[in-house]
Amino acid sequence: MNTYFVSDAHLGVSERAIERQKERELIRFLDLVQSDGKQLFILGDLFDFWFEYRTVIPRGYHRLLAKLSEVVEKGTEISYLAGNHDFWLGKFFEDEIGMHVHVEPFSVTIGNAKFFLHHGDGLAHKDLGYRILKRVLRNRLNIWLYSLLHPDLGIKLARFSSRKSRDYTSQKDYGEVDGMRVFATQKIGEGYQYVVMGHNHKPILERIGNGYYVNLGDWISHYTYGVFDGNKFELLKWARD
Repeated sequence: MNTYFVSDAHLGVSERAIERQKERELIRFLDLVQSDGKQLFILGDLFDFWFEYRTVIPRGYHRLLAKLSEVVEKGTEISYLAGNHDFWLGKFFEDEIGMHVHVEPFSVTIGNAKFFLHHGDGLAHKDLGYRILKRVLRNRLNIWLYSLLHPDLGIKLARFSSRKSRDYTSQKDYGEVDGMRVFATQKIGEGYQYVVMGHNHKPILERIGNGYYVNLGDWISHYTYGVFDGNKFELLKWARD
């Protein structure tokens, strides 16, 4: 059975009609995963922002969340790696859907191949500011303080901040050195066959030494995903209706 990989759908980033269509495409993709997938790895930023209150989650995604739950119930294992828009993941994905949640990059062996999975955030050489901000935003005390805001206000502020962050990073000069590729090269040198990331929204499948650097692209303009059949990794483009 196949192992699937997807990243950076950023649901909620555009107007409602566009996002509803994107959600429908993701549900069709999950139908494929459910039909022949042993595992699915979501490498961050499925939503443009995600903040959980104890009894409240962002509205508008119930169809997709229900489909994710169905896929798990039918026997496909789903793992979610937090991205740079997923600072405030709670227990919803684990307790209500049955997904495995990772807040830090991790390694996994699939068949005989060693994978290292990383969202890709914070690897740019000129990104010290983000690495500091990441520590601040994932601080438990800061998360608790933010949760004291009324959900309507808290989610509105989170959505606004997410858009501002995306506008800023899209215009920032990170230098000529590709820190993600440098990191992938290092991991391949350590013995990993595949280093898979997202974050920069640029689909890449590149041979480096004895391994491969993969960037999964996004589901905003590219609609790309990865599939590993136990022997070969392919980066494919989803055929939209």
